[in-house]
Amino acid sequence: MEFETISPREIDAFLFREGYSVIDIREPRDFRRLHLKGAVCIPYGQLEERVRFLKNQTLVLYCERGGASLMAARELADKGYRVKTMIGGIRAYRGKNLESYVDKR
Repeated sequence: MEFETISPREIDAFLFREGYSVIDIREPRDFRRLHLKGAVCIPYGQLEERVRFLKNQTLVLYCERGGASLMAARELADKGYRVKTMIGGIRAYRGKNLESYVDKR
């Protein structure tokens, strides 16, 4: 199964939207410091175990720079999940001066 890549500008359309789960796959300490509003934290190492309850959702993944979420998207798509991943991660999102994030630094 394939997955879709989306830009930082496109991810806002999926925040708080029914049928979609926006997932930050970084570690909880990184999530606490900075994350997209409405995202949940499921670290990469726990994804497979925890997303099985979200089989009816489209999973929208992001990480720090985009590499880990790309690998995770490929793995989950191969298992039959509907997946999108944000190119460039949270760094690219912040670099575009977009507003939907929480920064607790």
